[in-house]
Amino acid sequence: MLAQIHLVALRYLLIITGIVIGAISLTVFLQPLDIAPAGVAGASTLLNELFDTPIGLVIFLLNIPIQLLGYFMLPNGARVIFRSVVIIMVFSIVVDNLGPLLPATGISDERMLNALFGGITGGIGVGLVYRAGATFGGTSTLALILQRRFGFPMSTTFLCTDTLIIIAAGLVYGWEGALYAAIALFTAGLATDYVLEGPSVIRTAMIITDKPEEIAQRVFADLQRGVTSWRIKGEYTGAERTMLYVTIARSQVRDLKEAISHVDPKAFIVIGVGHAAYGAGFRRMRRPRA
Repeated sequence: MLAQIHLVALRYLLIITGIVIGAISLTVFLQPLDIAPAGVAGASTLLNELFDTPIGLVIFLLNIPIQLLGYFMLPNGARVIFRSVVIIMVFSIVVDNLGPLLPATGISDERMLNALFGGITGGIGVGLVYRAGATFGGTSTLALILQRRFGFPMSTTFLCTDTLIIIAAGLVYGWEGALYAAIALFTAGLATDYVLEGPSVIRTAMIITDKPEEIAQRVFADLQRGVTSWRIKGEYTGAERTMLYVTIARSQVRDLKEAISHVDPKAFIVIGVGHAAYGAGFRRMRRPRA
């Protein structure tokens, strides 16, 4: 019971932190320098520029039809939408009430710095909310509807909505403003991925060789990593060879290449990037709590 309470408390701590960071991104870095963020927040920022409407209130109002659509069109719509609605309400209130407490012109008049830091902080805020199992609503809910009901990839929906925001930013702020909006959107995506997936700390290697046993033994001895092997056939030559697969830490890439080169300098190696590995020698999987 105590563990469950701790998990719920951590989840809502992440949500609250994400909301505050997202609001700071919008009110400190982006809106003062005429840089539009993604989604509904971007549309609200543009409407604020044109009609001086409160950004937070417009975010809430624009979300009403989207969340109603999600309620009726998503499986278990009530459960999916409830948490998003609460987050939207809190975010809208924070945005409209945080502004007067912060410098009206932001903390820098350099638009590139604001685009970069606005994207980074905004992406961190979104990532924290995602990690807690919730969303900021808006285009996230719309993308979920299109994915569940019509099979559209969520990335396609985000690409379309972000493109529309960039074009609209160009019309309202000028095309230089559209370029800064694109930079903010790009850095926000990178920051969100980093928060969700963590730093790239592992590498995976596929090794095609005629000396699999010798290389495997060398990897065992030098790197203390397990190796998986299977027989493959080259479609061009028709020759059968062995492919080895090994997961290593980022710092072990050089040691792996040296170990392979000592045994089989003609081996073919492909090294890929991974974010996390679970199991022997890496992270331990946690049992899900009931």
